[in-house]
Amino acid sequence: MSVNPQVGRLDHVRAPDQPLFTPRTPRIVAARRLHRRRDRDATGRFLAEGPQAVREALAAPGVLVELFGTPAGLDRYADLAGIAARAGVPVSGVTDDALAALTETVAPQGIVAVCARLDVSIGTALERRPRLVAALAEIRDPGNAGTVLRTADAAGAGAVVFAGDAVDPYNGKCVRSSAGSLFHLDVVRAADPAEVLAELRAAGLTVLAASGYGEADLDDLADSGGLARPTAWLFGSEAHGLPAELADAADARVRVPLHGRAESLNLAAAAAVCLYASARALRPGATRGAPESA
Repeated sequence: MSVNPQVGRLDHVRAPDQPLFTPRTPRIVAARRLHRRRDRDATGRFLAEGPQAVREALAAPGVLVELFGTPAGLDRYADLAGIAARAGVPVSGVTDDALAALTETVAPQGIVAVCARLDVSIGTALERRPRLVAALAEIRDPGNAGTVLRTADAAGAGAVVFAGDAVDPYNGKCVRSSAGSLFHLDVVRAADPAEVLAELRAAGLTVLAASGYGEADLDDLADSGGLARPTAWLFGSEAHGLPAELADAADARVRVPLHGRAESLNLAAAAAVCLYASARALRPGATRGAPESA
């Protein structure tokens, strides 16, 4: 395999005599096991498929461990393969069947990466003094979790915390739903949601629990300047919401006002409304209604 350093593209995906990896090739067998959470936990690695995820993984130093692709995929995304090869990452051609074994989508995009997990402790995340944090307690749906990751990234959050018996953020559907945002912010996994809440508050963050039955109205809170300070939002599962003891321990329980006839918002939509309300209040120059101490 050779790389043209001037254009950063692979001139040759593989040598003519180099066979493509098949589903039985040991490295493919090992990578395929990463579909299972226990193997991700044991190895500290996960799979990221498609060019967007690979591009973002390459931008995070030391995260991308190995890159697989069909000849057509490596040719189509030769710039990414070239960057990986120059960084010393193994780049291997695979058969269509081998790629299908590594991916979970109906129409794979031709490349998939093995990546090192990148979560940090909550202490490390809070040392960076984030002004906006999303904490997901007991959330089980990987699509919702990945969408909240993506939304938190877009809203400028510094960290997303997966607390309690929550979905694995490195679940394939969660990784795909995050659209690369998994690689942009601090991801924290913590066993005890109550300890997470205590650490968030100790770090000086106002802790708000999103609840359809909250006493505080989000619009009123925003208008009064209640969001114009560093904030951590707590979100519970779509099926059961936040555990009562966790919601009661927050500084306020906040509901998103429903102005139409919809019964409720789903988790991802409610998280987007709350996080963007905070982002708007925290943006530079947003002083309207803010308390003097903010």
